[in-house]
Amino acid sequence: MPLPVAHPLPLDEAARLQALRPYQLLNTMQDETFAELARLTAQLFRVPICIIALVEEEVVRFGLNHGLPPDMDRVNRWETLCSVALLGEGVTVYENLHAEPCALINPGLVQNLHLGFYAGHTLRTPDGQPIGVLCVIDNQPRPFSPAEAALLERLSGVVMSLLDLRVALVQQPRWNQELWAAIYARIEDSVTRLETLAALTGWEDRADSSNALAYQDSTQQEMLRVIEVLNQQIQAAQPR
Repeated sequence: MPLPVAHPLPLDEAARLQALRPYQLLNTMQDETFAELARLTAQLFRVPICIIALVEEEVVRFGLNHGLPPDMDRVNRWETLCSVALLGEGVTVYENLHAEPCALINPGLVQNLHLGFYAGHTLRTPDGQPIGVLCVIDNQPRPFSPAEAALLERLSGVVMSLLDLRVALVQQPRWNQELWAAIYARIEDSVTRLETLAALTGWEDRADSSNALAYQDSTQQEMLRVIEVLNQQIQAAQPR
């Protein structure tokens, strides 16, 4: 049995849980838009797992994810690195969990899943309350650059905007299916493009060849394009 650890909590946990309540209904929805967004984020960072995690009082909900087993939709809050990332203002990064594990959580889940890398950015409501985390995970240790940290921060903003929009639309008597479908289609198209670019890059003999560098540049441009277009569509879909 692992030894108990000191579990960090936000300064005002009661207010945080109150702010979380409107978003908890999303745990029961099988929404392909969030599934594709998680898949897109995993593609952008070239990792097998991406999670849009909602942190409740005792558990963390993993229902909105890419790369986890279907039955892993929740875990004990004190076993996941998301409970630590929830406290951060920026990106929380563990580049090598094999060599430098986090001492603030029980290590069972990390060890059972053989996790080697974790990077997560807090999802905050418009009032600033932390309700969850957007995280990318790998089984192998890997570096995480400042540019990647900035990208994860921007994507967390997109995720939070989509969560807010989804909650607002659910509460409307008639929500705009057409605009929501357009958001999904844009994400799906970007995933397809990124998969193609990744395949083309993998066919190159050298990572620094002219073609490989051109594919990498196209990937960077696609990252920026999708964030810009999604933000535009989110604004257009806001209930009037």
